[in-house]
Amino acid sequence: MFDDVKVVSFDADDTLWHNEQYFLDAQENFWHLMEKFLPAQASGQELMKTELQNIDLYGYGIKAFILSMIEAAIQISDGRITSRGIETIIGYGKEMLDKPVELIDGVDDVLKALDGHYRLVMTTKGDLLDQERKLKKSGLADYFHHIEIVSDKKESEYSKLIQHLDILPEQFLMIGNSLRSDILPVLNVGGFGVHVPYHTTWEHEQIDHVINHDRFVELTTIRELPALLA
Repeated sequence: MFDDVKVVSFDADDTLWHNEQYFLDAQENFWHLMEKFLPAQASGQELMKTELQNIDLYGYGIKAFILSMIEAAIQISDGRITSRGIETIIGYGKEMLDKPVELIDGVDDVLKALDGHYRLVMTTKGDLLDQERKLKKSGLADYFHHIEIVSDKKESEYSKLIQHLDILPEQFLMIGNSLRSDILPVLNVGGFGVHVPYHTTWEHEQIDHVINHDRFVELTTIRELPALLA
């Protein structure tokens, strides 16, 4: 199935290292901060709505998340949120940016196993500075032939990457936890997609249908990847 693959590309957040849990923890702190204005579930819905409205303006990542959180706090409180409250929200972001990078179990072993057999690439979206920081902290940078950090993962971005790597679409394999961002666009441009689910996925990255495709495989853990490609 993967005989022609020359490049194996990895998503970063929640594929190579843990990330989403930090957002969930900050979101829970936000709910508590907003409790005097609105119940937790309603605050969560308002925050999600604000995030989705702002994606085209802010993109993805911690900074975008905190800007949306501040905006949602103003809306939820009808402008009554104090400067101290805004300062608290900014603190959530700084705390997230200062988190250690914790690799997902098996990642280092998998990269070692594939190194030298394929060109390894990291393809991720989000804030450039933050993703570069996490990559440096991860200790994984030396494995990768190329690092691609984009504002969003769309078919056009994958096509540009494949062209830049000077390969055919059928020689490109993408590994990731998001069906929406890591798998569907790659399948649509002619590449291969391997889905490695994470235990929690941001609502925006979820899809409402099953993928049935001859260039798609779903694994239980990333540790299964070398055997799949053998």
